[in-house]
Amino acid sequence: MPSVEVSDRSFSYVRKGEGEPLLLIQGMSATHLAWGRPFLSRLEECFDCIAFDNRGMGRSEPATEQFTISDLAADTLGLLDALEVEQAHVLAISMGGMVAQELALRHANRVRSLTLGATYCGGPGSRLMDPADFGGLVEAMASGDRDRVVRAMWELNLSPAFREDESRFGAFAEMATALPSRRETVRFQMQAIAGHDTSARLAELEPPTLVVHGTEDRVLNVVNGRLVASLIPARIELLEGVGHMFWWEQPQRSAALLCDHAMARA
Repeated sequence: MPSVEVSDRSFSYVRKGEGEPLLLIQGMSATHLAWGRPFLSRLEECFDCIAFDNRGMGRSEPATEQFTISDLAADTLGLLDALEVEQAHVLAISMGGMVAQELALRHANRVRSLTLGATYCGGPGSRLMDPADFGGLVEAMASGDRDRVVRAMWELNLSPAFREDESRFGAFAEMATALPSRRETVRFQMQAIAGHDTSARLAELEPPTLVVHGTEDRVLNVVNGRLVASLIPARIELLEGVGHMFWWEQPQRSAALLCDHAMARA
C-alpha cells in the first residue's frame, strides 16, 4: 500500500479505477477497508478512486496530539496536492462528511462534485448519537474485548433488517479487525466531531451536492441528513430501512447514486 508525505506526515492510500478522480473520505474509527469491495469495485468502473486512511488511522502515521475537523480537511487538500490531482469528485461518509464540508467550503475549486453520506453539520437541530448507544459503544471499547467491540459496531452501523442474515457478519468482522483502530486516535476524532459546526456556512457551498442518508441510522440520525440538505440546499436521497453504513447494505444502489450525480456534473 503506497504512502505520501503531507506536511511531514505520512498517509497511506490505494488508487484504482478509470475515469475522473474520486476522493473517498471515511468516518470515525474507519480505514479505507470500510468501503468494502462490493461498493468500491462498482465505483472503480466509473472513477479513478483514491481511498486513504485518515490521520492516525490504518497504515497512516499515528496521531500523537489533538486535531480538528479543519486539520483533517487540510490533510485531504495536501493529499490531493501530493498526488497532483487538481480537482476531484468527493464522496465522504459520517465524520468524513464533516471533513468534506470544510474542504469544499474552503477550496471549492478543488471539488468537482460532492456527495455527503450519513453525516452531520452541527448547530441547532443537529443530533449526535443517542447517549444509550454511545455509552454502549464506549463500554465495549473500554472492555478491551475485540469481539465485543466488533459486535457493538455491527449492531450500531447496520440496520436490523440487514443483520437478520447472520452470514453477513463474517465479512464485516474481517474488515473491522484487519486494521484495528488506535483507541487514542478515535478519542481525538470524537473530540474533533464535538467541535464541528458548519451550519451557518453551508449555504455558501458551491460544488453540486448530493446528500444520502439511511432512515434507520443509529449513529447519526436521519434528521442530520435532512438538516444538511435543507441548509445547502441540496438534493437528498433517503434509503428506507437502511442503517449508517448504507453503502455496505446497498452497494449497487449507493454506487449508482454517486455515479449519476457525478456524471451529471461531468
